[in-house]
Amino acid sequence: MRALVIDDSRAMRSILGKIMGELRYEVVEAVNGRHGLERLREIGKPDLVLVDWNMPEMNGLDFIRAVRADRAFQDLVIMMVTTETEMAQVAKALEAGATEYLMKPFTKDTIIEKLALLGVAPA
Repeated sequence: MRALVIDDSRAMRSILGKIMGELRYEVVEAVNGRHGLERLREIGKPDLVLVDWNMPEMNGLDFIRAVRADRAFQDLVIMMVTTETEMAQVAKALEAGATEYLMKPFTKDTIIEKLALLGVAPA
């Protein structure tokens, strides 16, 4: 299984990459939404995208909108992973096309729970 991790924080990419690696995902990284779109074109459709909201160049919300505008990625599983905790922000992300929403800080167990909800938990 493959996960695309998009976050401008090297530390956060490392943390998510480590957790996803432990869950037997091959991890591909991107530093912002624009880079994430490039990576999608390179690797094809991953099993899961974990995307931060607040990033330079292209934020996570704009990334989700761009992905959902492409018919090839209509059913892509996208989890917004962010410090944005306001319910209005959660609603905005889900309306834009996020499949699920995970608030930072998180634990490995929370990620496993979300992956199970999304039907992409490792066997």
